[in-house]
Amino acid sequence: MDKRRRKQAKTSNCCSEEVSSIEWEFINMSEQEEDLIHRMYKLVGDRWALIAGRIPGRKAEEIERFWIMRHGEVFANRRKELKR
Repeated sequence: MDKRRRKQAKTSNCCSEEVSSIEWEFINMSEQEEDLIHRMYKLVGDRWALIAGRIPGRKAEEIERFWIMRHGEVFANRRKELKR
């Protein structure tokens, strides 16, 4: 098997199990972290790695997930339901 086929096999195996975004656990951020994420997003957009570099102990994936959960329509509806 050549290198291309091995890469394709690895890629197809890793992506076959998708995780629904609804199953994500909510990420707790401090007010300072949230404020910094909002300000950085206004400056640099969705460059999550750049934003994560300004917040010690946070990964780019974690910040992106936080942003999606905070600003996504699906999660907004879910938060409304939980508040009732």
